[in-house]
Amino acid sequence: MLTPALRKKLLTTANYAVLILMALVALFPIYFMVIASFKNSEDLFRNGIRMVFEFDNLTAANYEYTLTTKDGIYLQWYWNSIVVLVASTVCSLGLSSICGYAIGAYDFKGKNFLFVLTMIVMMIPIEILLIPLYKMIINMQLIDTKTGSILPFVVQPTAMFFFQQYVRGIDRGYMEAARVDGCTEFGIFARIMVPMMKPAFGAMIILLALRNWNAFLWPMIVFASESSYTLPVGLASLISSYGNNYDMLIPGAVLAFVPLVIIFLMNQNQFVEGLTAGGIKG
Repeated sequence: MLTPALRKKLLTTANYAVLILMALVALFPIYFMVIASFKNSEDLFRNGIRMVFEFDNLTAANYEYTLTTKDGIYLQWYWNSIVVLVASTVCSLGLSSICGYAIGAYDFKGKNFLFVLTMIVMMIPIEILLIPLYKMIINMQLIDTKTGSILPFVVQPTAMFFFQQYVRGIDRGYMEAARVDGCTEFGIFARIMVPMMKPAFGAMIILLALRNWNAFLWPMIVFASESSYTLPVGLASLISSYGNNYDMLIPGAVLAFVPLVIIFLMNQNQFVEGLTAGGIKG
């Protein structure tokens, strides 16, 4: 007969086994893509991809080709993506956190209306907004500019909602104590609340960075010249009815993982803590 301690140990082992299996399934396509990036396209389609690295048949020529072809156009796409990623994420974090903090921490007339409006905007598909947003960007003469790609989505309703729910779980006594000490309202946010919202910021950095780095539809509409493309748009341009440039496409996709992995590793603790706290607070 199983004792409670043994039963708990077996259950924990089974849970870890299931999670490891799920992780392997999720990582399998990435593993194959990494292997494929070291093979030329002719060898890849002739012999396929094997489960193990065959070091004698691997070459870094694809990476050299990716980074140097067309005067380094891939590096230009990479730089464009980094600029858009940093600017979009920083602006979204700043504005969304302030808006979410205001709705979550203060009581004022129209608060419920703003909350409902935020929820409605979250449910609107982006495809419905493309035409009016495109007309707005044309009128503002921001076509084929990074500003035109960033501006329409600089405030993220999902991030606003997350920050709002997180702030609602923070004791307002901290705010009252800061007011007694003579702190301004903005000072309360910047000096008191922002440090306490660090887990929420960690979670949103990862989610917003993922969204901004992988954005495809709107950048594809805004950017007209090849030198202005971000990585998703640039890599998609390598696929056409006349042929696909796999020698550049696959290594380019592998290199595109690097910034997201770095961002996740830097914020993984805050990410878990922020999602957990945001899910139970409020």
